[in-house]
Amino acid sequence: MQHILIIDDEKNMRWVLERGLKPFGYHIKTAANGLEGIDNARLNEPDLVVLDLKMPGMDGLETLKKLKEMYAQLPIIMITAHGTMETAIEAMKCGAADYIIKPFDIEEMKIIIQKNLAVQELVKEVDFLRKELNFKYNAQSIIGESSQMQKVFDMIERVADSSATVMVYGESGTGKELVARAIHVNSPRKDKPYIQVNCAALPENLLESELFGHEKGAFTGAVARRAGRFELAHQGTLFLDEIGEVSPAMQAKLLRVLQEKTFERVGGVETLKVDVRIVAATNRNLQIAIETGAFREDLYYRLNVIPIKLPPLRERKSDIPLLADYFLAKLDLKRRIQAITPEAMQALLDYSWPGNVRELENVIERAVIIAPGDTITVEQVPSDLCMKPREEKYSIIDDIPDEGISLEEVEKLLLARALVKAGGNQTKAAQLLKISRHTLLYRMEKYGLR
Repeated sequence: MQHILIIDDEKNMRWVLERGLKPFGYHIKTAANGLEGIDNARLNEPDLVVLDLKMPGMDGLETLKKLKEMYAQLPIIMITAHGTMETAIEAMKCGAADYIIKPFDIEEMKIIIQKNLAVQELVKEVDFLRKELNFKYNAQSIIGESSQMQKVFDMIERVADSSATVMVYGESGTGKELVARAIHVNSPRKDKPYIQVNCAALPENLLESELFGHEKGAFTGAVARRAGRFELAHQGTLFLDEIGEVSPAMQAKLLRVLQEKTFERVGGVETLKVDVRIVAATNRNLQIAIETGAFREDLYYRLNVIPIKLPPLRERKSDIPLLADYFLAKLDLKRRIQAITPEAMQALLDYSWPGNVRELENVIERAVIIAPGDTITVEQVPSDLCMKPREEKYSIIDDIPDEGISLEEVEKLLLARALVKAGGNQTKAAQLLKISRHTLLYRMEKYGLR
């Protein structure tokens, strides 16, 4: 229930307002003068104040100023009479949210109150989200106490103040986007835009328009000029996720932007200059991609100024209990779950987590939903996690034969098995092997699999 404080020296006006506004679900408090109103506000912290402008002793303007000193965001509606408009305008300059002129209808007052309370709710929500963002993406709030993660935290702290390009490496689900945001919110650019784009999610022609924008009529469907992500991120940070999946043609265009800080919109001739800090991320080994011709070496050196390597969860299992507790607090909003049994925790520790932290969060969410009581037991852990892990989980041959085997033979076998598993779908096969389709086609050509 929202609290409204009415400050008016006229008893009848206080009565009319209290009686008229209570049916709308507001909790009403009243005060007969400015001093009483200030004391009431200090005690009850109202959501909105209705304040008469003309009062004996401490008048409305002085009361307004005192209230705004106490609660800068508090919306205050002034009640004024005809002939005092200049004073009403002065009140607005001092921070009043709105005013209403006597005589007024209670319905008119209700509308003004509703409008200002709605604005106040939006202000509170934005403030809450901003605080949440700063907390969530603070380097110290990325969960992990292992030595591997301490190195990541240290690197984020070291690089945040600069404008150097950062390259974040890590498997899917390790938290690369969290690192990119942490760098941004801890940098001098934190009050400027943070813009991100998943380079693997868009085909080349759409990615170019997404990054650089386009002019009206540049292509079918371009009905108006559109700013791209580089433009939107001016003076801020641009996060290029899955940069390893970008085509060679697009790599050349990105290289030019990184070198010259300039670009043109698709279909345009105007050269635009931008000040953007780049944070890129990939789950691929770009050095191998360079060797196969899938990634430009010059672009790699432009991006790899400061590399940050995120360890997979299987390499920092000491963080699993901490992460599990964090996800419990995040996902169990009713605080129903009180504990995870030692057997269930051991199952989490024994698992290899190919999906990394994201997979762990999904497992905890499932357990919270299906747990019948206040404890997560091994029964709520997926059966896959409880199976004894195979030592050769990713092996494609039983053993190295005595006569030996070449890496090329192993790679050819792996490619063939991925294509069979994907039913001949090259895109899916590339995803299974965690390489780009371009690299897959190159290697299929190399081994005569096309």
